Amino acid sequence: MGWKEAAEPVLTRMPSVTRPEGHVPFRRKLGWTAGILVLYFFLTNVPLFGLQTGGAGSDFFGQFRSILAGAQGSILQLGIGPIVTASIVLQLLGGADLLGLDTNDPRDQVLYQGLQKLLVIVMICLTGLPMVFAGNFLPPSEALGQSLGVGLGGVRGIIFAQIFVGGVLILFMDEIVSKWGVGSGVGLFIIAGVSQQLVAGLFSWQSLGGQSGLFPTWIGIITGAVDVGSPLTPGGLSDLFLGQGQILALITTVLIFGIVVYAESVRVEIPLSHANVKGARGRFPVKLIYASVLPMILVRALQANLQFLGQILNNWWAGMPAWIGQYTQGQVTGGLFWYLAPIQSRQDWMWFLGFTSQDPAAIAVRVAIDLIFMVIGGAIFAIFWVETTGMGPEATARQIQNSGMQIPGFRRNPQVIEKVMERYIPQVTVIGGALVGVLAVLANMLGTIGGVSGTGLLLTVSITYKLYEEIAEEQLMEMHPMMREMFNN
Repeated sequence: MGWKEAAEPVLTRMPSVTRPEGHVPFRRKLGWTAGILVLYFFLTNVPLFGLQTGGAGSDFFGQFRSILAGAQGSILQLGIGPIVTASIVLQLLGGADLLGLDTNDPRDQVLYQGLQKLLVIVMICLTGLPMVFAGNFLPPSEALGQSLGVGLGGVRGIIFAQIFVGGVLILFMDEIVSKWGVGSGVGLFIIAGVSQQLVAGLFSWQSLGGQSGLFPTWIGIITGAVDVGSPLTPGGLSDLFLGQGQILALITTVLIFGIVVYAESVRVEIPLSHANVKGARGRFPVKLIYASVLPMILVRALQANLQFLGQILNNWWAGMPAWIGQYTQGQVTGGLFWYLAPIQSRQDWMWFLGFTSQDPAAIAVRVAIDLIFMVIGGAIFAIFWVETTGMGPEATARQIQNSGMQIPGFRRNPQVIEKVMERYIPQVTVIGGALVGVLAVLANMLGTIGGVSGTGLLLTVSITYKLYEEIAEEQLMEMHPMMREMFNN
Protein backbone atom coordinates (compact mmCIF):
# COMPACT_ATOMS: atom_id res chain seq x y z
CA MET A 1 0.00 0.00 0.00
CA GLY A 2 1.41 3.38 -1.06
CA TRP A 3 1.28 6.56 1.01
CA LYS A 4 -1.64 7.85 -1.06
CA GLU A 5 -3.86 4.91 -0.20
CA ALA A 6 -2.88 5.11 3.48
CA ALA A 7 -3.44 8.86 3.76
CA GLU A 8 -6.53 9.09 1.54
CA PRO A 9 -9.10 8.58 4.37
CA VAL A 10 -7.59 11.54 6.26
CA LEU A 11 -6.78 13.87 3.36
CA THR A 12 -10.16 13.49 1.65
CA ARG A 13 -11.95 14.40 4.90
CA MET A 14 -10.10 17.66 5.50
CA PRO A 15 -12.60 20.56 5.81
CA SER A 16 -12.88 22.55 2.60
CA VAL A 17 -14.73 25.54 1.17
CA THR A 18 -17.22 24.32 -1.45
CA ARG A 19 -16.54 25.50 -4.97
CA PRO A 20 -19.32 27.54 -6.60
CA GLU A 21 -21.55 25.66 -9.00
CA GLY A 22 -21.45 27.52 -12.27
CA HIS A 23 -20.49 31.14 -12.88
CA VAL A 24 -20.22 33.61 -9.97
CA PRO A 25 -21.31 37.14 -10.99
CA PHE A 26 -18.58 39.76 -10.79
CA ARG A 27 -20.40 41.86 -8.20
CA ARG A 28 -20.76 38.85 -5.93
CA LYS A 29 -17.03 38.14 -6.28
CA LEU A 30 -16.27 41.72 -5.28
CA GLY A 31 -18.64 41.35 -2.34
CA TRP A 32 -16.91 38.22 -1.05
CA THR A 33 -13.47 39.83 -1.52
CA ALA A 34 -14.48 43.02 0.30
CA GLY A 35 -16.12 41.03 3.10
CA ILE A 36 -12.99 38.93 3.70
CA LEU A 37 -10.83 42.08 3.63
CA VAL A 38 -13.04 43.73 6.30
CA LEU A 39 -12.88 40.54 8.40
CA TYR A 40 -9.08 40.50 8.03
CA PHE A 41 -8.74 44.08 9.29
CA PHE A 42 -11.13 43.29 12.15
CA LEU A 43 -9.20 40.19 13.26
CA THR A 44 -5.84 42.01 13.14
CA ASN A 45 -7.29 44.38 15.75
CA VAL A 46 -8.56 41.62 18.08
CA PRO A 47 -5.86 41.31 20.79
CA LEU A 48 -4.91 37.94 22.23
CA PHE A 49 -6.55 37.26 25.57
CA GLY A 50 -4.07 36.42 28.30
CA LEU A 51 -1.14 38.69 27.42
CA GLN A 52 0.47 40.57 30.25
CA THR A 53 -0.26 44.26 30.76
CA GLY A 54 1.46 46.24 28.03
CA GLY A 55 0.66 43.73 25.29
CA ALA A 56 2.96 41.54 23.22
CA GLY A 57 6.71 41.55 23.38
CA SER A 58 9.10 41.63 20.43
CA ASP A 59 7.63 40.54 17.10
CA PHE A 60 8.68 36.99 16.23
CA PHE A 61 8.48 37.83 12.52
CA GLY A 62 10.31 41.15 12.91
CA GLN A 63 10.96 42.88 9.60
CA PHE A 64 9.36 39.98 7.71
CA ARG A 65 5.97 41.07 9.08
CA SER A 66 4.99 43.10 5.98
CA ILE A 67 5.43 39.99 3.80
CA LEU A 68 3.81 37.49 6.15
CA ALA A 69 0.86 39.80 7.02
CA GLY A 70 -1.12 39.49 10.24
CA ALA A 71 -0.44 41.66 13.30
CA GLN A 72 1.72 41.20 16.38
CA GLY A 73 -0.29 40.39 19.49
CA SER A 74 -3.53 39.79 17.56
CA ILE A 75 -5.49 36.63 16.83
CA LEU A 76 -3.85 36.69 13.38
CA GLN A 77 -0.39 36.61 14.97
CA LEU A 78 0.86 33.99 12.49
CA GLY A 79 -0.46 35.76 9.38
CA ILE A 80 0.10 33.80 6.17
CA GLY A 81 3.37 32.31 7.48
CA PRO A 82 2.09 28.72 7.89
CA ILE A 83 0.43 28.81 4.44
CA VAL A 84 3.63 30.01 2.78
CA THR A 85 5.85 27.54 4.66
CA ALA A 86 3.54 24.65 3.73
CA SER A 87 3.74 25.82 0.09
CA ILE A 88 7.54 25.74 0.26
CA VAL A 89 7.49 22.15 1.52
CA LEU A 90 5.00 21.09 -1.17
CA GLN A 91 6.95 22.88 -3.91
CA LEU A 92 10.18 21.17 -2.89
CA LEU A 93 8.52 17.74 -2.62
CA GLY A 94 6.71 18.24 -5.91
CA GLY A 95 9.85 19.52 -7.64
CA ALA A 96 11.74 16.44 -6.51
CA ASP A 97 8.79 14.28 -7.69
CA LEU A 98 8.48 12.66 -4.27
CA LEU A 99 4.70 13.06 -3.98
CA GLY A 100 3.71 11.07 -7.03
CA LEU A 101 0.59 13.22 -7.50
CA ASP A 102 -0.84 14.19 -10.88
CA THR A 103 -2.70 17.48 -10.39
CA ASN A 104 -4.65 16.82 -13.60
CA ASP A 105 -6.25 13.77 -11.95
CA PRO A 106 -9.34 14.83 -9.89
CA ARG A 107 -8.54 12.26 -7.18
CA ASP A 108 -4.95 13.47 -6.87
CA GLN A 109 -6.16 17.08 -6.81
CA VAL A 110 -8.27 16.30 -3.73
CA LEU A 111 -5.29 14.54 -2.09
CA TYR A 112 -2.99 17.49 -2.91
CA GLN A 113 -5.39 20.04 -1.43
CA GLY A 114 -5.92 17.87 1.66
CA LEU A 115 -2.17 17.44 2.09
CA GLN A 116 -1.70 21.20 1.79
CA LYS A 117 -4.26 21.86 4.53
CA LEU A 118 -2.72 19.21 6.78
CA LEU A 119 0.74 20.75 6.29
CA VAL A 120 -0.63 24.22 7.10
CA ILE A 121 -2.06 22.92 10.38
CA VAL A 122 1.29 21.28 11.19
CA MET A 123 3.10 24.57 10.43
CA ILE A 124 0.65 26.49 12.63
CA CYS A 125 1.72 24.26 15.52
CA LEU A 126 5.44 24.30 14.67
CA THR A 127 5.45 28.12 14.40
CA GLY A 128 2.99 28.93 17.18
CA LEU A 129 4.41 26.69 19.92
CA PRO A 130 7.92 28.27 20.03
CA MET A 131 6.31 31.70 19.71
CA VAL A 132 4.21 31.12 22.84
CA PHE A 133 6.43 28.89 24.98
CA ALA A 134 9.92 30.24 24.11
CA GLY A 135 11.33 33.69 24.67
CA ASN A 136 9.44 36.90 25.33
CA PHE A 137 7.42 37.11 22.12
CA LEU A 138 3.98 36.68 23.77
CA PRO A 139 4.47 37.10 27.55
CA PRO A 140 1.53 35.63 29.53
CA SER A 141 -0.29 37.46 32.31
CA GLU A 142 0.65 36.19 35.77
CA ALA A 143 -2.45 37.82 37.29
CA LEU A 144 -4.75 35.92 34.92
CA GLY A 145 -2.98 32.64 35.67
CA GLN A 146 -3.47 33.18 39.41
CA SER A 147 -7.12 34.20 39.05
CA LEU A 148 -7.92 31.15 36.92
CA GLY A 149 -5.73 28.84 38.96
CA VAL A 150 -3.93 27.49 35.88
CA GLY A 151 -0.53 29.14 36.25
CA LEU A 152 1.57 30.57 33.44
CA GLY A 153 1.52 27.28 31.52
CA GLY A 154 -2.26 27.34 31.38
CA VAL A 155 -2.32 30.95 30.17
CA ARG A 156 0.20 30.08 27.48
CA GLY A 157 -2.09 27.24 26.41
CA ILE A 158 -4.99 29.72 26.11
CA ILE A 159 -2.85 32.06 24.00
CA PHE A 160 -1.75 29.21 21.73
CA ALA A 161 -5.36 28.07 21.25
CA GLN A 162 -6.28 31.56 20.01
CA ILE A 163 -3.28 31.64 17.66
CA PHE A 164 -4.24 28.21 16.32
CA VAL A 165 -7.81 29.36 15.62
CA GLY A 166 -6.48 32.49 13.89
CA GLY A 167 -4.16 30.39 11.70
CA VAL A 168 -7.05 28.13 10.65
CA LEU A 169 -9.30 31.15 10.02
CA ILE A 170 -6.81 32.80 7.66
CA LEU A 171 -6.40 29.47 5.82
CA PHE A 172 -10.12 29.33 5.05
CA MET A 173 -10.32 33.08 4.36
CA ASP A 174 -7.66 32.56 1.69
CA GLU A 175 -9.66 29.65 0.24
CA ILE A 176 -12.88 31.70 0.15
CA VAL A 177 -11.20 34.49 -1.82
CA SER A 178 -9.58 32.01 -4.23
CA LYS A 179 -12.87 30.20 -4.96
CA TRP A 180 -15.52 32.89 -4.53
CA GLY A 181 -13.67 36.18 -4.84
CA VAL A 182 -11.13 37.99 -7.02
CA GLY A 183 -7.42 37.15 -6.85
CA SER A 184 -5.99 35.21 -3.92
CA GLY A 185 -6.36 35.69 -0.20
CA VAL A 186 -2.59 35.57 0.36
CA GLY A 187 -2.07 38.43 -2.10
CA LEU A 188 -4.99 40.38 -0.65
CA PHE A 189 -3.61 40.16 2.90
CA ILE A 190 -0.14 41.29 1.77
CA ILE A 191 -1.65 44.30 -0.01
CA ALA A 192 -3.69 45.16 3.09
CA GLY A 193 -0.72 45.02 5.46
CA VAL A 194 1.73 46.89 3.23
CA SER A 195 -0.85 49.54 2.29
CA GLN A 196 -1.37 50.32 5.98
CA GLN A 197 2.35 50.93 6.37
CA LEU A 198 2.55 53.03 3.21
CA VAL A 199 -0.39 55.22 4.23
CA ALA A 200 1.14 55.69 7.70
CA GLY A 201 4.52 56.51 6.12
CA LEU A 202 2.92 59.17 3.93
CA PHE A 203 0.28 60.81 6.10
CA SER A 204 0.69 59.85 9.76
CA TRP A 205 1.57 62.68 12.15
CA GLN A 206 3.31 60.17 14.40
CA SER A 207 4.37 57.24 12.24
CA LEU A 208 6.35 54.10 13.07
CA GLY A 209 9.45 54.63 15.16
CA GLY A 210 8.20 58.03 16.37
CA GLN A 211 8.85 59.65 12.97
CA SER A 212 6.06 61.53 11.24
CA GLY A 213 4.92 60.69 7.73
CA LEU A 214 6.43 62.20 4.60
CA PHE A 215 3.81 64.90 3.98
CA PRO A 216 3.50 66.14 7.60
CA THR A 217 7.31 66.24 7.82
CA TRP A 218 7.64 68.37 4.69
CA ILE A 219 4.85 70.66 5.87
CA GLY A 220 6.90 71.10 9.04
CA ILE A 221 10.09 71.71 7.02
CA ILE A 222 8.41 74.35 4.85
CA THR A 223 6.81 76.12 7.83
CA GLY A 224 9.98 75.91 9.90
CA ALA A 225 8.48 73.62 12.55
CA VAL A 226 10.94 70.85 11.65
CA ASP A 227 14.64 71.70 11.65
CA VAL A 228 16.73 69.66 9.20
CA GLY A 229 19.66 72.03 8.97
CA SER A 230 20.99 73.76 5.90
CA PRO A 231 20.97 71.64 2.71
CA LEU A 232 24.35 73.18 1.89
CA THR A 233 25.96 71.30 4.78
CA PRO A 234 26.67 67.54 4.75
CA GLY A 235 24.56 67.04 7.88
CA GLY A 236 21.55 68.89 6.47
CA LEU A 237 21.82 67.15 3.10
CA SER A 238 22.02 63.75 4.81
CA ASP A 239 18.95 64.58 6.93
CA LEU A 240 16.98 65.56 3.84
CA PHE A 241 17.89 62.48 1.81
CA LEU A 242 18.35 59.79 4.47
CA GLY A 243 16.77 61.22 7.59
CA GLN A 244 13.56 63.14 8.20
CA GLY A 245 13.23 64.34 4.60
CA GLN A 246 13.07 60.74 3.30
CA ILE A 247 13.90 61.84 -0.25
CA LEU A 248 15.83 58.64 -1.04
CA ALA A 249 12.99 56.51 0.35
CA LEU A 250 10.50 58.39 -1.83
CA ILE A 251 12.68 57.97 -4.94
CA THR A 252 13.11 54.24 -4.22
CA THR A 253 9.35 53.76 -3.69
CA VAL A 254 8.47 55.56 -6.95
CA LEU A 255 11.17 53.65 -8.85
CA ILE A 256 9.90 50.29 -7.59
CA PHE A 257 6.36 51.22 -8.68
CA GLY A 258 7.59 52.28 -12.13
CA ILE A 259 9.94 49.33 -12.71
CA VAL A 260 7.38 46.70 -11.66
CA VAL A 261 4.60 48.21 -13.79
CA TYR A 262 7.00 48.44 -16.76
CA ALA A 263 8.28 44.88 -16.23
CA GLU A 264 4.67 43.61 -16.06
CA SER A 265 4.01 45.21 -19.47
CA VAL A 266 7.12 43.69 -21.13
CA ARG A 267 6.06 40.47 -22.84
CA VAL A 268 6.46 38.18 -25.79
CA GLU A 269 3.08 37.75 -27.48
CA ILE A 270 2.49 34.48 -29.31
CA PRO A 271 -0.24 34.87 -31.97
CA LEU A 272 -3.27 32.58 -31.76
CA SER A 273 -6.21 31.92 -34.05
CA HIS A 274 -9.42 29.97 -33.46
CA ALA A 275 -9.57 26.67 -35.28
CA ASN A 276 -13.33 26.84 -35.94
CA VAL A 277 -14.19 30.55 -35.94
CA LYS A 278 -12.71 32.31 -38.96
CA GLY A 279 -11.19 35.68 -38.14
CA ALA A 280 -11.15 35.05 -34.38
CA ARG A 281 -7.61 35.85 -33.29
CA GLY A 282 -5.80 36.44 -30.04
CA ARG A 283 -2.40 36.48 -28.40
CA PHE A 284 -0.88 34.49 -25.56
CA PRO A 285 1.36 36.83 -23.52
CA VAL A 286 4.56 35.47 -21.95
CA LYS A 287 5.43 38.26 -19.53
CA LEU A 288 8.91 39.12 -18.35
CA ILE A 289 7.74 38.40 -14.78
CA TYR A 290 5.92 35.29 -15.99
CA ALA A 291 5.76 33.51 -12.63
CA SER A 292 4.63 36.74 -10.91
CA VAL A 293 6.44 37.89 -7.76
CA LEU A 294 4.59 35.42 -5.51
CA PRO A 295 7.52 32.94 -5.55
CA MET A 296 9.50 35.71 -3.85
CA ILE A 297 7.28 35.20 -0.79
CA LEU A 298 8.60 31.64 -0.65
CA VAL A 299 12.23 32.79 -0.81
CA ARG A 300 11.78 35.40 1.92
CA ALA A 301 9.75 32.97 4.03
CA LEU A 302 12.63 30.48 3.79
CA GLN A 303 14.99 33.19 5.05
CA ALA A 304 12.50 34.07 7.79
CA ASN A 305 12.34 30.44 8.92
CA LEU A 306 16.14 30.32 9.12
CA GLN A 307 16.08 33.42 11.34
CA PHE A 308 13.32 31.88 13.49
CA LEU A 309 15.58 28.86 13.99
CA GLY A 310 18.37 31.17 15.14
CA GLN A 311 16.09 32.93 17.64
CA ILE A 312 14.87 29.61 19.05
CA LEU A 313 18.45 28.31 19.41
CA ASN A 314 19.42 31.57 21.13
CA ASN A 315 16.57 31.17 23.63
CA TRP A 316 17.04 27.47 24.34
CA TRP A 317 20.80 26.95 23.95
CA ALA A 318 22.55 28.88 26.71
CA GLY A 319 26.04 27.97 25.51
CA MET A 320 25.51 28.51 21.79
CA PRO A 321 28.91 29.20 20.12
CA ALA A 322 29.45 32.75 18.88
CA TRP A 323 30.21 31.55 15.34
CA ILE A 324 26.64 30.21 15.05
CA GLY A 325 25.00 33.43 16.18
CA GLN A 326 25.33 36.40 18.52
CA TYR A 327 22.20 38.19 19.71
CA THR A 328 21.64 41.54 21.44
CA GLN A 329 18.12 42.26 22.72
CA GLY A 330 16.74 39.56 20.43
CA GLN A 331 18.49 40.92 17.32
CA VAL A 332 21.24 38.98 15.55
CA THR A 333 24.51 40.92 15.54
CA GLY A 334 27.09 38.33 14.49
CA GLY A 335 27.86 34.75 13.54
CA LEU A 336 26.45 32.54 10.80
CA PHE A 337 22.84 33.65 11.29
CA TRP A 338 23.93 37.29 10.87
CA TYR A 339 25.47 36.47 7.48
CA LEU A 340 22.28 34.60 6.48
CA ALA A 341 20.02 37.46 7.58
CA PRO A 342 18.78 39.55 4.63
CA ILE A 343 19.67 43.22 4.34
CA GLN A 344 16.54 45.00 5.57
CA SER A 345 17.46 48.70 5.57
CA ARG A 346 20.20 51.29 5.09
CA GLN A 347 21.20 50.81 8.75
CA ASP A 348 22.39 47.29 7.89
CA TRP A 349 25.09 48.30 5.43
CA MET A 350 25.86 52.07 5.23
CA TRP A 351 28.98 51.93 7.41
CA PHE A 352 30.47 55.00 5.69
CA LEU A 353 27.69 57.17 7.17
CA GLY A 354 28.03 55.65 10.63
CA PHE A 355 24.76 53.68 10.45
CA THR A 356 26.52 50.45 11.49
CA SER A 357 29.81 49.56 13.17
CA GLN A 358 30.18 46.25 11.33
CA ASP A 359 33.33 45.58 9.31
CA PRO A 360 32.90 46.65 5.62
CA ALA A 361 34.28 43.31 4.39
CA ALA A 362 31.74 41.40 6.51
CA ILE A 363 28.95 43.65 5.21
CA ALA A 364 30.04 42.99 1.62
CA VAL A 365 29.91 39.23 2.24
CA ARG A 366 26.44 39.52 3.79
CA VAL A 367 25.13 41.59 0.86
CA ALA A 368 26.60 39.08 -1.61
CA ILE A 369 24.97 36.14 0.23
CA ASP A 370 21.61 37.94 0.28
CA LEU A 371 21.87 38.74 -3.43
CA ILE A 372 22.87 35.19 -4.40
CA PHE A 373 20.14 33.73 -2.19
CA MET A 374 17.47 35.96 -3.75
CA VAL A 375 18.60 35.57 -7.38
CA ILE A 376 19.08 31.79 -7.32
CA GLY A 377 16.16 31.21 -4.96
CA GLY A 378 13.91 33.47 -7.03
CA ALA A 379 14.75 31.58 -10.22
CA ILE A 380 14.31 28.12 -8.61
CA PHE A 381 11.02 28.90 -6.89
CA ALA A 382 9.74 30.61 -10.05
CA ILE A 383 10.34 27.35 -11.96
CA PHE A 384 8.58 25.34 -9.23
CA TRP A 385 5.70 27.86 -9.19
CA VAL A 386 5.20 27.67 -12.96
CA GLU A 387 5.20 23.88 -12.98
CA THR A 388 2.88 23.41 -9.98
CA THR A 389 0.33 26.08 -10.91
CA GLY A 390 -0.36 24.90 -14.45
CA MET A 391 1.69 27.62 -16.19
CA GLY A 392 4.39 25.38 -17.70
CA PRO A 393 4.74 24.66 -21.45
CA GLU A 394 2.83 21.37 -21.30
CA ALA A 395 -0.10 22.71 -19.23
CA THR A 396 -0.27 25.91 -21.30
CA ALA A 397 -0.32 23.96 -24.57
CA ARG A 398 -3.16 21.82 -23.25
CA GLN A 399 -5.14 24.93 -22.20
CA ILE A 400 -4.70 26.51 -25.63
CA GLN A 401 -5.74 23.26 -27.32
CA ASN A 402 -8.84 22.91 -25.12
CA SER A 403 -9.92 26.50 -25.80
CA GLY A 404 -10.06 25.76 -29.54
CA MET A 405 -7.11 28.03 -30.37
CA GLN A 406 -3.97 27.22 -32.34
CA ILE A 407 -0.73 28.91 -33.39
CA PRO A 408 -1.00 30.03 -37.05
CA GLY A 409 1.41 28.13 -39.28
CA PHE A 410 1.66 25.12 -36.93
CA ARG A 411 -0.33 21.91 -36.75
CA ARG A 412 -3.14 21.89 -34.18
CA ASN A 413 -1.40 19.47 -31.85
CA PRO A 414 -0.58 19.88 -28.12
CA GLN A 415 2.96 18.56 -28.59
CA VAL A 416 3.64 21.11 -31.34
CA ILE A 417 2.26 23.98 -29.23
CA GLU A 418 4.30 22.74 -26.27
CA LYS A 419 7.54 22.88 -28.30
CA VAL A 420 6.78 26.49 -29.27
CA MET A 421 6.10 27.39 -25.62
CA GLU A 422 9.36 25.75 -24.54
CA ARG A 423 11.24 28.34 -26.58
CA TYR A 424 10.00 31.12 -24.29
CA ILE A 425 8.49 30.06 -20.95
CA PRO A 426 11.49 28.37 -19.20
CA GLN A 427 13.94 31.14 -20.15
CA VAL A 428 11.57 33.99 -19.27
CA THR A 429 10.68 32.30 -15.97
CA VAL A 430 14.33 32.15 -14.85
CA ILE A 431 15.13 35.69 -16.01
CA GLY A 432 12.01 37.13 -14.38
CA GLY A 433 12.61 35.31 -11.07
CA ALA A 434 16.22 36.51 -10.92
CA LEU A 435 15.21 40.10 -11.82
CA VAL A 436 12.63 40.21 -9.03
CA GLY A 437 15.29 38.97 -6.59
CA VAL A 438 17.69 41.77 -7.55
CA LEU A 439 14.93 44.40 -7.25
CA ALA A 440 13.93 43.13 -3.80
CA VAL A 441 17.50 43.36 -2.46
CA LEU A 442 18.10 46.86 -3.91
CA ALA A 443 14.80 48.16 -2.54
CA ASN A 444 15.65 46.85 0.93
CA MET A 445 19.12 48.41 0.80
CA LEU A 446 17.86 51.87 -0.15
CA GLY A 447 14.75 51.93 2.05
CA THR A 448 11.14 52.81 1.24
CA ILE A 449 8.35 55.01 2.58
CA GLY A 450 6.80 53.80 5.83
CA GLY A 451 9.61 51.33 6.52
CA VAL A 452 7.99 48.81 4.17
CA SER A 453 10.41 46.07 3.16
CA GLY A 454 11.50 46.20 -0.48
CA THR A 455 10.08 42.72 -1.03
CA GLY A 456 6.76 43.75 0.52
CA LEU A 457 6.49 46.81 -1.74
CA LEU A 458 7.47 44.74 -4.76
CA LEU A 459 4.81 42.17 -3.95
CA THR A 460 2.15 44.80 -3.34
CA VAL A 461 2.70 46.64 -6.63
CA SER A 462 2.78 43.43 -8.69
CA ILE A 463 -0.22 41.82 -6.94
CA THR A 464 -2.22 45.05 -7.29
CA TYR A 465 -1.37 45.24 -11.01
CA LYS A 466 -2.45 41.62 -11.54
CA LEU A 467 -5.61 42.23 -9.50
CA TYR A 468 -6.41 45.15 -11.79
CA GLU A 469 -5.90 42.93 -14.85
CA GLU A 470 -8.11 40.20 -13.36
CA ILE A 471 -10.88 42.69 -12.55
CA ALA A 472 -10.72 44.05 -16.11
CA GLU A 473 -10.92 40.48 -17.46
CA GLU A 474 -13.90 39.67 -15.20
CA GLN A 475 -15.72 42.79 -16.42
CA LEU A 476 -15.02 41.81 -20.02
CA MET A 477 -16.42 38.34 -19.42
CA GLU A 478 -19.55 39.86 -17.83
CA MET A 479 -20.14 42.05 -20.89
CA HIS A 480 -19.41 39.26 -23.37
CA PRO A 481 -20.69 35.90 -21.99
CA MET A 482 -19.63 34.11 -25.19
CA MET A 483 -15.99 34.76 -24.30
CA ARG A 484 -16.56 33.11 -20.93
CA GLU A 485 -17.97 30.03 -22.65
CA MET A 486 -15.06 29.97 -25.11
CA PHE A 487 -12.45 29.97 -22.32
CA ASN A 488 -14.55 27.85 -19.91
CA ASN A 489 -14.50 30.57 -17.28
